[in-house]
Amino acid sequence: MSAEIDEFVNLSGRKNKKQQTLILQWAKVTAVDWENKTCDAKGVDDDLEFYDILIGAGCFDQKPKIGALIIIGMINNTETTPVLLSAEEIDRLEIKAGNCELTIDDGFLIKKENETLKKLMSDFIQACRNMVFKTNSGITIELLTDPEFQLLQNRFNNFLK
Repeated sequence: MSAEIDEFVNLSGRKNKKQQTLILQWAKVTAVDWENKTCDAKGVDDDLEFYDILIGAGCFDQKPKIGALIIIGMINNTETTPVLLSAEEIDRLEIKAGNCELTIDDGFLIKKENETLKKLMSDFIQACRNMVFKTNSGITIELLTDPEFQLLQNRFNNFLK
């Protein structure tokens, strides 16, 4: 009989959880701990303090700006386990999938294993700048469009990390 009672309690608990509405809260970020992937915030409507709000689980992490409005949800509808759902403004975004990584902050870092898009573009442009062509009148020593390639390389270096 005990097994039936345990199963009844388990099933009724699941049914009650399904009937609960998800708790969402507007809050304003007061502190960020990027190393531990958490932040603290204060409720907009009720000034309730929220501590250790999860800001990522490893594959999609967003670092909200201090003072930014955020929407947090409560895991299992308890205010002791809040998680960041969205932020009006962020300082950093990291996305990881397999051995690929995208980081956006003051620039863009696109990485696969040990290779970055910035390094690939730099190597490609440098190879173009080092090209030598054989013509009817001999071999060209200097690339005539080298200044344009140098400007392009500088633009990529400023854009990518």
